[in-house]
Amino acid sequence: MPNDAKENSNQSKATIYDVADHAGVAISTVSRVLNDSEDVADQTRDKVVRAIQELQFRPNRTAKSLAQRSTRTIAVALPTFTTPFHNELLKGVRDRLDDEDVDLLLCDLEWEAPKHSLRSFLEGGAMDGLLLVGVTPDEDLADELRMLGGPVVLVGAELAGFDSFYWEDQPGAELAVNHLIDQDYTRIGAITTPHDNRVRNERIAGYRQALEDAGIEFNSDLVVHGHTSKHDGFSEESGYEAMQDLLALDDPVEAAFASSDVQAIGAWQALREEGFEVPDDFAFVGYDDIKVSRFIGLSSVAQNMHNVGNEGTDLLLDRLEKRGPEKYTSRLVEPELHIRKSSQRP
Repeated sequence: MPNDAKENSNQSKATIYDVADHAGVAISTVSRVLNDSEDVADQTRDKVVRAIQELQFRPNRTAKSLAQRSTRTIAVALPTFTTPFHNELLKGVRDRLDDEDVDLLLCDLEWEAPKHSLRSFLEGGAMDGLLLVGVTPDEDLADELRMLGGPVVLVGAELAGFDSFYWEDQPGAELAVNHLIDQDYTRIGAITTPHDNRVRNERIAGYRQALEDAGIEFNSDLVVHGHTSKHDGFSEESGYEAMQDLLALDDPVEAAFASSDVQAIGAWQALREEGFEVPDDFAFVGYDDIKVSRFIGLSSVAQNMHNVGNEGTDLLLDRLEKRGPEKYTSRLVEPELHIRKSSQRP
C-alpha cells in the first residue's frame, strides 16, 4: 500500500514533456489537446488523453485559474530586478497600473537558466497575463506559454504568435560609435561582456561596422571585457576591470563605447583613480540611458524602457478586455542617442 501511494505521488508530478513522450507525440500536440483544439486527429487525441490518465498529469494551476476565472493579476518575469535597465521597465509597468484594479506579480528569473526558472514560476503562479522580458522562447516553452490561456507580451524578443516589443542592438551601437568618430576620435575601445549572447554580439557588430564605414581598421585588442559575470557581465565591476585593461595597452585608447551604462560607470571610476578627466582626457558613450546617466552627464543610447513597460502593460490590459480573435503585433523600438558632456570633445 505505501508503495502504491508513493507511485501515485510520483505520477502526479508528471509534466507535459512526460505526456508527450508517453504518447509519442510533440509537445505542441499535447498543448492542442489540453486546449481542446479541433485540429487534432481523433486517434492522436485518444493517445494523448490515455497518456494523461495513465500518468495522472495535471495542468499547472495557472492554466486552471485562467480557464475558470480572472485573477485580476498580471505578471512580469525578467532576469533580475536589480539592474537599472530593468527597473526603468518596471516603473513603466507600475505607472500604467496606478489607476487599474490589477495586482502585479513579479518573477525574478535566474541569469544562468531563465527558461528553467520561468517554467517553475508558471507551474506555481496564477495570473491573467504575462510580460516576459529578455527571454526568447524555444518551441516547447512557446507551447507552454500558449497553454496559459491569457495574453503574453514578449519584451526584447520577437516570435510568431505573440505580441512583442523588440529592438536591434547593432544600429544603436553604430549611433554611439559614429558620434565618437564625428568628435574626431579614431582610437576607440569597446567595453563588453564575456558572455556570448545576442546583445553582446549585435552591439560589438555595430561598433565594428561604424569603424569600418569610417575607414578605421578594426582591432580586436581594443575590444575588452571584465571578468565578473554578475548580471551577465553587464556590471560596474566588469566595466571597471575592462577599463583597467584598456589603460594597460601600450597605445591606450582615447575614447570608448561601453555596451551598457552600468559598465560605463564602473569604467569611469577606473579613469578617475588614474587621474583621467572625462571628457578632457577621455570620451565615453554608454548604452541603455538609465536614470543616473542623465545626472552624471553620460552620453548614451536610449531605448526608453519606461515607455516599453507602460505600453506593454497597456497592450496586456487591452488583450484582457477584448478576449476575442486578435492580430498579434511586433513593435520595433528605435534607438536614440542622447548626447551629454561625457562625449563632447573640449
